[in-house]
Amino acid sequence: MSLRFPLCLIGFILFLCNVYAQRATLSGQVQTSDSKPIADAVVTLKGTKYYVRTSADGAFVLKDIPYGSYTLVAFSYGKELLEKPIIVSSSELTVDFILGDLNKELDEVVVQSERERTFGITRMKAVENFGIYEGKKTEVVVMKDITANLATNNPRQVFARVPSLNIWEMDRAGLQLSIGARGLNPNRTANFNTRQNGYDIAAESIGYPESYYTPPMEALERIEVVRGAASLQYGPQFGGMVNFVMKKPAAKPFEFVTRQTVGSWKFFNSFNSISGTYKKLGYYGFYQYKMGDGWRPNADFTQHTAYIALPLQLSEKLKITSEYTYMTYLAHQPGGLTDKEFEEDPRQSKRARNWMRVNWNLVAVSAEYKLSDQTQLNWRNFLNLSSRDAVGNLERINSYDDPSSNRTLIADEFKNVGSELRMLHQYRLGGQQNHLLVGARFYRSYNLKQQGDANNASTPDFYFLNPDNLENSDYTFHNTNVALFAENIFTITDKFSITPGIRWEFISTNYTGYYKRRVFDTADNLVYEERKDETRKVPRNFVLLGIGFSYKKNNSTEYYANFSQNYRAVTFSDVRINNPSISIDSTIKDERGYNADLGIRGNLEGWFNYDVSLFYMRYNNRIDLVPQTDSILFIERRFRTNIGTSRHIGAEIFAEVNLWKFLSSSSIDRRLTVFGAMTLADARYVMIREEVKKDISAEVKKNNFVAFAPRLIGRGGLTFGWKNWKAIYQASYTSLQYSDAANSDSNREATATLAPIYSYYVMDLSLSYRYKFLVFEGSVNNLTNHAYFTRRADSYPGPGIIPADGRSFYLTVQARF
Repeated sequence: MSLRFPLCLIGFILFLCNVYAQRATLSGQVQTSDSKPIADAVVTLKGTKYYVRTSADGAFVLKDIPYGSYTLVAFSYGKELLEKPIIVSSSELTVDFILGDLNKELDEVVVQSERERTFGITRMKAVENFGIYEGKKTEVVVMKDITANLATNNPRQVFARVPSLNIWEMDRAGLQLSIGARGLNPNRTANFNTRQNGYDIAAESIGYPESYYTPPMEALERIEVVRGAASLQYGPQFGGMVNFVMKKPAAKPFEFVTRQTVGSWKFFNSFNSISGTYKKLGYYGFYQYKMGDGWRPNADFTQHTAYIALPLQLSEKLKITSEYTYMTYLAHQPGGLTDKEFEEDPRQSKRARNWMRVNWNLVAVSAEYKLSDQTQLNWRNFLNLSSRDAVGNLERINSYDDPSSNRTLIADEFKNVGSELRMLHQYRLGGQQNHLLVGARFYRSYNLKQQGDANNASTPDFYFLNPDNLENSDYTFHNTNVALFAENIFTITDKFSITPGIRWEFISTNYTGYYKRRVFDTADNLVYEERKDETRKVPRNFVLLGIGFSYKKNNSTEYYANFSQNYRAVTFSDVRINNPSISIDSTIKDERGYNADLGIRGNLEGWFNYDVSLFYMRYNNRIDLVPQTDSILFIERRFRTNIGTSRHIGAEIFAEVNLWKFLSSSSIDRRLTVFGAMTLADARYVMIREEVKKDISAEVKKNNFVAFAPRLIGRGGLTFGWKNWKAIYQASYTSLQYSDAANSDSNREATATLAPIYSYYVMDLSLSYRYKFLVFEGSVNNLTNHAYFTRRADSYPGPGIIPADGRSFYLTVQARF
């Protein structure tokens, strides 16, 4: 008996090992009801970690499946969900699916499995929404899968899993989004082409590409980010493209969602939306009201945002969508601080009379027409009628704000219209499926930019004292843009594809107006004035080329590489603004260059998501700020000019592990993930123009660091989910970065504009609980109450250091009916 028991135990263990070792390969194909392959369909074993997407010919393979009984599920967007019970008892098993058109919502368990796979971050498909993204560096933030402070549009939480983004935190409630990448200026996301549902939303895409309007994160389905190689489809900009995709109408006739948030410093946010579908007409609309006092004195604000979308499916072939967006806000601006003042008390304010007002009106009409199963058309038309006004004291922050002195008002009006027509065509060549995208764009803008004296009150009054003879400047800007572009995915094999592209661009910049040079004595008496009238027309056209490569080793691993040329036209701000701290080179020129990426990315069975890449950016004729001594007043100011050529090289790393899914094959109701997003970058000037070396400053040297290019940006966190609970702890770190091309240090001058932005860290904690139709959310931002700043402003909202907020608390209650 003593020997029989251990022998039986050993035999039992060997039996279990043999059973465990019995694993199978599951394959098949997913097709439509008319026997056409469905690419990128989801095939998953329900309630397990096994997951795959179909290839271009609709095929799928799931490997290393333990023997047993399962439910195999297949679904694709726009198609029905189909479940098949299977028994895996042999080394190979084949199961095919035929999916009809969608006539009901997807099973929640499968949808939840797909959400877990995204981790809140995924990537663009090779062909999606009339765009080609094969071989490009892309990220998609899936809003329903993240836990973040959406009421305040907190960008470091929303974009936590997107490496390389340098974020300016310059307002209290996410009124404006300011992100840059790879050493590009984050100011109002101006180096990205910003879009909403595929159409432009910036002030003026060429002459003034800053975004004063940011869609509420609570209204978004996802955020698409294409870095570097977006110039061929979306314009010539260096940064790439950011597209905010609004939520779609609910499948039922009516749905109402309300979200109410309260927080520190009297913060209140009310977001309310309606959604539904009636026969062929869908609708989604929301209204948001936001207000608060802010962390610093003189930082109160109010905001109203409204949106309505009406998609109308006129026939199986034609769909027309109409949209309207309205946003307005009034923000009190506490101004900047000097370094000494920030160290003494970062919450203090030296400006009580500074205000900004923004009114945004966007109208868009788009049409989708299916010429055939292989060819589709998309036509996007958009109109922007908006304005931005800022009034206050523009003088150096170390100067006293005399309440009896007049303020300065900068008033901007934006009137622009655009139209983009795209054709997407699928065709077979050499037995492979290929995709061709061709398009055309027309854009026309009319903008008014004025600067002059306003009253000496402390209230938000936005009118000129002398509107017919402004004291500073008065300009009218016109831009005309025509572009033709094409990209084609050549599928060489089932695994390898090449995507070349080309874009022809015509830009005509025209402006007329005047500016004044004025000098005052110590008693504030005008002693010198000169008016200079200007009229200029600058037409140019150019061709941009690009190419992308993709090698899909298997369904979970892809190697990619791309190259794309870029171009940045001189903006209105580059040409003219009267600022006591800034002067502008009258011979300033457009900028050119290119971006390149080389990387590997993938998702291993839903438990490990990663993207590791190297990038290289060449930036010629780069415009930047350098120190200069005024020849009349003999004071130091910043001079904007073409510095020279910079090169940006680095690595972007993202990885996330779902520990629970890795350890357990059944983890549908549990989630424990660890993620990290890190960027290592080296952005320097490799050539300085002779004029800069001779006439401006000896401190602008070769090998100087590019402004706003931290060498390390790191974000990471721990996410926990159990049934209806979700929690995330997140930490962010950004290393030192300079604010000008001379790499000026803190001892240079006392106005706090020419000095580094020092390294900083910040931590956040967010929690969410769902109970039936209710959702409760809470967050603590800046857990350690760390004093830091992310920007030294030249003008509004400074000048000077703009402190980031201290520790804050927020609570949200959501109800869905």
